[in-house]
Formats: sequence, structure tokens, C-alpha cells
Amino acid sequence: MRERPELDVSPMAVVGRILNLGRALEARANNSLKGTGLNYTDLDVLATLRRTGSPHELAPTALRRSVLITSGAMTACLNRLEKAGLISRRPEDNDRRSLMAALTPKGRALIDKAIGIRFAEAHEVVSGLSRAEQAQLAELLKNLGASLK
Repeated sequence: MRERPELDVSPMAVVGRILNLGRALEARANNSLKGTGLNYTDLDVLATLRRTGSPHELAPTALRRSVLITSGAMTACLNRLEKAGLISRRPEDNDRRSLMAALTPKGRALIDKAIGIRFAEAHEVVSGLSRAEQAQLAELLKNLGASLK
């Protein structure tokens, strides 16, 4: 780098690419989900509820930890999903101030359809890499993520 030769720019080749990929991958995911009426965050919340097993229900704090969005964003997402009839909410047994979120039959049917679309799109994204390269990249990204904690 001509202006600041003392700076090592090599980490930016990794960080910059990861940031760009994150934006591009989220945009692709949202585009692939357009026909379902869901965005990526909606899908993430519904999929989290789906994989918990019957009765497919969680408290908002548990959902927020899994989906990694702010409390305000989670509330807005849950309100949107409830209005669409995809989840129902009821007071939590131990904390009447907190509303448990549960998949409705309509929500379960939609997430089962949408997750297939999402997985197909993810397979398409990594199709240029061999299975070994996919596994290596997944491991490297896991290691990088763990080093940030």
C-alpha cells in the first residue's frame, strides 16, 4: 500500500470478502424466499421453532439467542409472524410478562416448504466447491467465529 506501507492489508482480503459474501448470501436467500412471503429472518425464526420438536414452542429470549437479532427486531418479527397466522403466542408459565411463540399448523406447513427452498438455494451457492472444500471452508469459518468470542 503506497500511502501506508507499514499496514498489513492481508486480513482485509479475508474480512472484506466475508462481509461482501454475507450481504450477497442474505440477498440471495431473501430472493429465493420471495414466493413464500418470508424473509431470511422470518425463516430463521420459524425454522428454529420447527427444529425444537413438538410442541414447536420457545420463549422470545431463547429464539433471540438462536437467531441473533435484537430484542426489538425479534418483537417486530414475532408480531409480523403472528399477524400472518404463522405463530401463536401465549403467556409463559413462569413469567406472565413473556409470550411464548409456537408454530401454528399454517406456520409448520410454510416452514416445511420454505426450508426446502432455502436448502436448495444453499446447495446451489456452494456447488462450485467440492465436498472436501465445503468441509474445509466450514471448519475454517467455524474456527474464525470461535476466535472472535
